[in-house]
Amino acid sequence: MTELTDFQKKITLSLPEVTIFIQEPLAKHTSLRIGGAAEAMAFPADDAQLSRLLAFARQEGAPVRILGAGTNVLAPDEGIKGLVVCLKDCLEGMELLDETTLRIAAGVTMTRAAVFAAKNGLSGLEFAHGIPGTVGGGVYMNAGAYGGEISAVCKAVRVMAMDGSVRELSGSEMGFSYRHSRLEEEGGIVLSADFALTPADPEDIRATMRTLQQKRSASQPLDMPSAGSAFKRPVGGYAAALIDQAGLKGFRVGDAAISTKHAGFAVNLGASSAEDFKALLRQVSDMVFQNSGIRLEPEVRIWEQK
Repeated sequence: MTELTDFQKKITLSLPEVTIFIQEPLAKHTSLRIGGAAEAMAFPADDAQLSRLLAFARQEGAPVRILGAGTNVLAPDEGIKGLVVCLKDCLEGMELLDETTLRIAAGVTMTRAAVFAAKNGLSGLEFAHGIPGTVGGGVYMNAGAYGGEISAVCKAVRVMAMDGSVRELSGSEMGFSYRHSRLEEEGGIVLSADFALTPADPEDIRATMRTLQQKRSASQPLDMPSAGSAFKRPVGGYAAALIDQAGLKGFRVGDAAISTKHAGFAVNLGASSAEDFKALLRQVSDMVFQNSGIRLEPEVRIWEQK
């Protein structure tokens, strides 16, 4: 067994109450199934544990990465030094605040949040039912699908800064735009979000979710490792159409490939490296630009060593 680093020794001794894995493969925690080991990966059970983890990392001068369900992340082959904090299934909780408002913790998946809303006869999160990420990640990047977006229903967000302080931002204060919120520039970790929804018949809500799921299954490569849409929607077109028009369905670099089922998805055929995947994104962007004059930008969050 490889000898533990000083950081690994200190974090396990200093925070025995927190679940911490050493040299944890990031490929196990990302939907692309790509990525080397995190020096330390922590799974905080609540806000207090998260705050203590951040304080420890500051004290040690260690970089910190926040991971939800890992559905929009490309992790590096060499892994990540310092601390990766995983919130999926850790920051938990869903509650009805009033007749039309739900509070959902950051670690809850978008699908579970949508089902909970349906059970309570509240419409507005149907679009989120098939989005594989967490509420925290969805709020952070203003996730959306099939005409719906987090920004349309997000009433308030509790955010922890990297210094452990907590504040609440209203939906309008979040600076939402297409696949973006102010947290991307300012930093901060979503702890929970309040959603303002609309009363509706639960069965009608479920029927809408079933219809959307059927559309996803028919058009998207859900049976293969991917990170969802590989590129952001550009001004003046749609990424999938532009990639298809450039004749790039099935184009591959190593085991990283553009899906033959949906040109907007890049998939791992089985043994893709992060370098292959990055090369695929670069080359596809270049070829689409040559063909159309439109430059595609990755929607996948590419992690590099800090």
